[in-house]
Amino acid sequence: MTPRPTRARWRAAAGRALLVGLGAVLVLFLLMPLFGLVVTTSWDAFVGGLRHPLVWPALRLSLMTTTISLIAVVVLGAPLAWVLARSKRRMARSIETLMQLPIVIPPAVAGVALLLAFGRRGVLAGWLYPEGWSVSLTTLAVVFAEIFVSAPFFVQTATSAFRRIDPNLILVARSGGASPLRVFASIGLPLAAHGLVAGAAMSWARSLGEFGATLMFAGNLTNKTQTLPLAIYIALESDLRAAQALSLILVAVAFALLFAVRARLPAAARAEAASG
Repeated sequence: MTPRPTRARWRAAAGRALLVGLGAVLVLFLLMPLFGLVVTTSWDAFVGGLRHPLVWPALRLSLMTTTISLIAVVVLGAPLAWVLARSKRRMARSIETLMQLPIVIPPAVAGVALLLAFGRRGVLAGWLYPEGWSVSLTTLAVVFAEIFVSAPFFVQTATSAFRRIDPNLILVARSGGASPLRVFASIGLPLAAHGLVAGAAMSWARSLGEFGATLMFAGNLTNKTQTLPLAIYIALESDLRAAQALSLILVAVAFALLFAVRARLPAAARAEAASG
């Protein structure tokens, strides 16, 4: 006869069941909205929504602005991340902390901050716009907003990737006469490539979904500043099919991006991107 489970085994099983149950509640809560988005949209409704005049201009604008912002983030963020990773000074740690602020501040606050810095009456207005022109309410303002909210994701991930490089490799290269720029280009970038790609992917996804800062700083002008998230907001007032179609596009892009990151990049790089 099989002996009865001991009280300890029952407690262990009950504890595991409780943990699984609590976790399952959160999983269902997170997946249910996506499930509802998909099952309530038929193929005909999806195709019909794509014909809405808001869709394609917003899609083209989003692809253009996020590509420009990603290039700016990578070109400017990779050197910054390298300096932060190699420096042990307190100033570097302070800058690294400040770089994470856009992640935690509300999007509306980011929009107001951009407006007060780069707007017509911002602190830089006299220097940037001597003739009264302003970057706000322009396509360039969309790029500014996307860079502001997405750059910290890339910098944080890239810094972690650079820190994993063996310091002895850098020491040998510097001892051999290689300049700091050459060490960065020939050792830093190749060895941290997986982390850089993961950070760039997460940064691009964040800029693609940016809403609040863009609305506050760039406005919501069709063919000029109206990105996919803003088009969804407007479409909800007139055509739910268009809002669902645009939402499904963003969900599909996000899923494909996460799948590609998980399938192509090492586990360490994925962890860095997730923590970013």
